[in-house]
Amino acid sequence: MTSLSPMEESLSPRLELSGITKRFPGVLANDHVSFSVLPGEIHALLGENGAGKSTLVKMIYGIMQPDSGEIRWNGERIIVVNPKAARKLGIGMVFQHFSLFEAMTVLENIALGMDAKIPARDLEARIVAVMSQYGLMLEPHRIVSTLSVGERQRIEIVRALLLNPNLLIMDEPTSVLTPQEVEQLFVVLRQLAKEGCSILYISHKLHEIKALCDTATILRGGKLVDTCDPSVETSRSMAEKMIGGNLKDIQRGAGRTFGEQKLVVKALNVPKDGPFGTALKGIGFSVKAGEIFGIAGVAGNGQNALLLALSGEVSAHDHHAITVGGAEVGHMSAKARRMMGMATVPEERNGHAAVPDFSLSDNAILTGRDRLGMVRGGMIDAAAAWTYAGEVIEAFAVKATGPGAFAESLSGGNLQKYIMGREIMQKPDVLVVSQPTWGVDAGAAAAIHQALVDLAAQGSAIVVISQDLDELLSLCDTLAVINEGRLSPSMKVADARIEEIGLLMGGIHGEGAAHAH
Repeated sequence: MTSLSPMEESLSPRLELSGITKRFPGVLANDHVSFSVLPGEIHALLGENGAGKSTLVKMIYGIMQPDSGEIRWNGERIIVVNPKAARKLGIGMVFQHFSLFEAMTVLENIALGMDAKIPARDLEARIVAVMSQYGLMLEPHRIVSTLSVGERQRIEIVRALLLNPNLLIMDEPTSVLTPQEVEQLFVVLRQLAKEGCSILYISHKLHEIKALCDTATILRGGKLVDTCDPSVETSRSMAEKMIGGNLKDIQRGAGRTFGEQKLVVKALNVPKDGPFGTALKGIGFSVKAGEIFGIAGVAGNGQNALLLALSGEVSAHDHHAITVGGAEVGHMSAKARRMMGMATVPEERNGHAAVPDFSLSDNAILTGRDRLGMVRGGMIDAAAAWTYAGEVIEAFAVKATGPGAFAESLSGGNLQKYIMGREIMQKPDVLVVSQPTWGVDAGAAAAIHQALVDLAAQGSAIVVISQDLDELLSLCDTLAVINEGRLSPSMKVADARIEEIGLLMGGIHGEGAAHAH
């Protein structure tokens, strides 16, 4: 895969960045970043959201240009004018969000991504050869819409490998994979590295970095803070370098016991919303006072439909299907369910959990109006809303200019902290949250986890819907897996086996799932 001699390979970096700087209005995204990647090295790029990782790899791949600094490729200074030029050099990239046409075949999608025109028969032969070489098995004529998320990712990887790359950039490649699919991916990446391909690997999953990577470069606030050997670091030590401080452990009370059932869901059926929606089929589970119940699953398996059905934004039709504190609420509106003691946090922050061009104070009124008495004599009590918003900002360390700040002026992580705080501080009997720590840094995630544990300790029943299996395993007492709109039986987290959870997450797509049921 490379023209350098073995002697040169052992000494010369494949990719070298020197003093790379990139500014956007009001933001210094990369501040004199320098590091190098050797041939055959699996090199991690770590940092919290907003640390500058994505900006950096976009410059390497030619999507944007640095303001200053230089990029060297096999010792020669280069300017990567666009992604096509990057691919010509031998730089491939697998993005976090796949760009695939669902109605087309695997072969057609790969053909669309190729720079050179290759006859279909020749291309298919090359695809089959790459797939068999790396164990990435896919039927070239399958329609993409019939594939699992892990199988779709293989298309992107095969497309990149057809370039015979010397450097492969992977951006959060395992965020939507089951544990089994992650293992398969690691086998492929290790084989590529053995053949001399360099891999630049972005991930927030630090145990994966330890298992896979030779070197880790850590960014914080656009600056390089450390380059280390992940095998001699702990996940905690790397996380603390990323946030620049100490990480707090979740404090749980000893000898915790659960009270009465606060939330009961029985035979919940919801038809799918549009052609790409997922129908809910016979969903059933219950959550007791003091219990944190986790719902795991790969994205797109009915998580959003479940949250909408629980919150009351979509009617369950059958009023027996959902009970809160013993009262049947399946037919009730979202407002009525809030008055019964339920609060919810949807996955989408901007436009669903919060109105971007409302102030934080006005956003507090959206969900706290009735429960917190923010309306008096038919008039909104603006002072009460302002005070409450200020309390949330302080309690959850939200970086904002104050209650009058517009939601859209906050970073994604800070808006998430505000939304989570807004609901938690209402002390609901039942709290349902989807992706509670999406996009927040490790320190903020630990604070949110602690707030959820504290709320449970006060007797609330909590449902956490998350794609982050590590989050669920560390936070929850009980766990179930959602796949294609069906929920698995509940299991105690203490007894849960990662392999079994992975098979359930894969559902009918998982190779061993048929044997597991």
